[in-house]
This record gives sequence, structure tokens and C-alpha cells, in this order.
Amino acid sequence: MLNKKDQRIRRSRQTRVRIAIQRVARLTVFRTNLHIYASVISDDGARVLASASTAESSVRKELGVSGKGGNVAAATLIGKRIAEKAKAAGIEKVAFDRAGFAYHGRVKALADAAREAGLQF
Repeated sequence: MLNKKDQRIRRSRQTRVRIAIQRVARLTVFRTNLHIYASVISDDGARVLASASTAESSVRKELGVSGKGGNVAAATLIGKRIAEKAKAAGIEKVAFDRAGFAYHGRVKALADAAREAGLQF
């Protein structure tokens, strides 16, 4: 019997295989109840080219007194930040890797914000 985490990882495997064939940098998302993290990983998977998360102190200040990173507003902010950082690193096109999470809510908000900020995927 697979637990919840194992099920998510199992769902993410096929996506990773498909992205590896494309030979393009991938924008991967990880979420917890409290935070959301986004990283742009090189096409060979060897290094992180850009990252943003609600755990960063500058982002927490921007989110206000509560510093809550577990909502759609926070995910939208991270989407914009990761797009800016990726563009600064010279990356325009990425493949979106939702890491087995449903494309809904915070994950969708992050993806939409990154697209609006100019990342192509």
C-alpha cells in the first residue's frame, strides 16, 4: 500500500521522463502546508539555476505580518519571482514540472503568474 507521498512521487516520475526527452530546463514546484517552493533546474538535472520560495525572509516581509506562504496570493508572488530570476539567468523557455501535485489552486496560481511574468512553457 502506497502512502500519500509515495503516490505523488509515482505520479511525478512519468513527467520527469517526458521532460528529460525535451532537453529543456524544468520549473519544478514543491508545496507544503506552510510554504511553496519553485526551482528552475538545468536540462541535465545537475544544478539549480534559479529558485524562489515563501521561506525566504524577503518574501515573508512582503507577505505581511502573518508571513503565510500557504495560500494562492503567496504562490502568485513566487511565480513572478521565479520568472524574474530565471530571465536574469538567461532562461526564457522551461518545462513545467508539478511534481505529482494537482494542477489546481496554488500550483496553478504559481504557473499562471510565471507565464504572465514572461516565462514560456
